[in-house]
Amino acid sequence: MTMAAMQPQGHLVERLPAVRGRYSVDAPLHTITWFRVGGPADVLFRPADADDLRTFLAGKPADVPVTLIGVGSNLLVRDGGVAGVVIRLGRGFAQVSVDGTQVTAGAMALDYNVALTCQDAGVTGLEFLAGVPGTIGGGLRMNAGAYGRELKDVVSRVDAVDASGVAHSLTLEQWAPRYRGCGVAEDWVFTGAVMHGEVGDPAEIGAKIAEVQTTRGESQPIRSRTGGSTFKNPTGEKAWQLIDAAGCRGLTRGGAMVSEKHCNFLINTGDATAADIEELGEEVRRRVLDKSGISLTWEIRRIGRTLAERGAERGGDAHG
Repeated sequence: MTMAAMQPQGHLVERLPAVRGRYSVDAPLHTITWFRVGGPADVLFRPADADDLRTFLAGKPADVPVTLIGVGSNLLVRDGGVAGVVIRLGRGFAQVSVDGTQVTAGAMALDYNVALTCQDAGVTGLEFLAGVPGTIGGGLRMNAGAYGRELKDVVSRVDAVDASGVAHSLTLEQWAPRYRGCGVAEDWVFTGAVMHGEVGDPAEIGAKIAEVQTTRGESQPIRSRTGGSTFKNPTGEKAWQLIDAAGCRGLTRGGAMVSEKHCNFLINTGDATAADIEELGEEVRRRVLDKSGISLTWEIRRIGRTLAERGAERGGDAHG
């Protein structure tokens, strides 16, 4: 029996194109986000490869919203889940290869794994990736960086698929990276990148990676359920310093807490909801604005609907 046949008549999945990958209905997302909170995806799609992704995007109905997620490291999924289709790339997008000093990585390649592959190949310049939680794809969307370097410093080419399923190879100028963002439309899906480094000694590269990991472990709550840096650094300022000065270190809301170790990190202490985390973040923003006159901008990506919004949708469906 096909998945479509097992769903209630008129379910979204029946309207989606045939693919070689996998559709999952009402798929839990809290298990794959680092906060461990959030509601389900109406439909979760795991494409088999880039061709399968293009087939889906070219064939899906225009009114079906699509959201892309990676490993969920810098992501908050709201408690009501995500409407439409959530795409999560899989193993077919996780390859990393090195040719000389050129590094090619799929969008689902973990940043840390890219750094280790470069070490094995004797390519230096990408050690900072060991301090970036997440994947290359997520890093491309936000021009991720750490310890004085960003992806824009090492990327030569970006591969992406647009909302119509057409593949593109983008130059650095077309990618248009900026601080924690880029110029590529939100509905495009990054599939990989070509990066460059320099010839280096594997032992020295390994020592740099170890230093990055040690520094990160000493300064950030990496063993907690967290989503990484919560707010972007305002021009000329450090978000954590503004948060600390506003008296927010250790502040709580439900099961959510501002980290005592690094106060630009929010933590799920064990039983937080997504609403707890988001409301705590907004309280931090209010206090910082009152104290400093500076409005912090979320760096964590927040997606989906609240429980109330989900209930209203279902109520409308039931009576519509």
